Amino acid sequence: MNPVLAQVYYWASQFSRYCLVAVLALVVGFKASGISIPLSAQIVIALISLLIGIPHGAIDHLVAIQKEPRSRFFLYIVLYTLIAVLSGWGIATWNQNGFQVIVLLSSLHFGFGDASYANEWRDAKGIARYKKFSEYAYAIPAGLIPVILPLTDSRALSALNRINHSLGGWAGSYTELIRNVTFAFTILGIFILVINRSTTLIVDLLLLTTLATLAPPLITFSLYFGCWHAIRHTARLVPKLASARAAIDEGDSKGAIIFAVVPGLYAVAGTLLIAVLLLVFDPHKFGSGLLWTTLVIVWALTVPHMLTTAKFDRKALFNK
Repeated sequence: MNPVLAQVYYWASQFSRYCLVAVLALVVGFKASGISIPLSAQIVIALISLLIGIPHGAIDHLVAIQKEPRSRFFLYIVLYTLIAVLSGWGIATWNQNGFQVIVLLSSLHFGFGDASYANEWRDAKGIARYKKFSEYAYAIPAGLIPVILPLTDSRALSALNRINHSLGGWAGSYTELIRNVTFAFTILGIFILVINRSTTLIVDLLLLTTLATLAPPLITFSLYFGCWHAIRHTARLVPKLASARAAIDEGDSKGAIIFAVVPGLYAVAGTLLIAVLLLVFDPHKFGSGLLWTTLVIVWALTVPHMLTTAKFDRKALFNK
């Protein structure tokens, strides 16, 4: 039991929920007035959300392995880079299949990552973890909702087709089936969680489903990624970073959060710099060729990140 760490998890949960509720209120307001949310407003929300989310995946090297012995640390960096390079080559070579693999891995990463967060929060509060059945009942739809529903929306499919003509048909003739299966898993998951009285997880699934159903796909995914998954993942980094743990020991929950965020800020600066350079280099081509290249790089980097995080997820979900 660690009340200070529990406060960090509580803050992450409240922050993510408040962000979703605020944007949902905006979406409902526009729908009630019969006006579509301007694309410019969607882009602003998406950019802010993505920038908030970028730092959480930029410090794998700090939490995955100790720097001593140095040979082991350098081997990790080499393997991490090699996996990213091979992933990028695979996506660039087999566009549609590569994208499908990323969609699958992302769904698993998000769902089981969020379920792990829920268990670690309960550890910090000193209460029993969720039952295995509840973990799966939550993890599967929690990963599918923010990935599958936006990516099978006709607006998203049209946008993907403009980025790369092979992506618009990534789901083939199974688009509606995949959406229906996602909703089925969600309904079944909520039913199981109701039986197990897992109120917190039920609220989360209902919020995510409402967002994915009402909001434009760009807002749905970016808001989930930056203001939900990334924030909760950041809370999970606190007990894994020495400086953040020291702040927890001193009773400083806010300081612990700062120590978990600051090491990854370089990734935000790097992303902004690359974006500016690409726009300056060729603002017209950036909308097609360079945008596709940028996405390949981003997706390639997520593969070793997801594999690294799976190590922590396994401990949080299967080590009772």
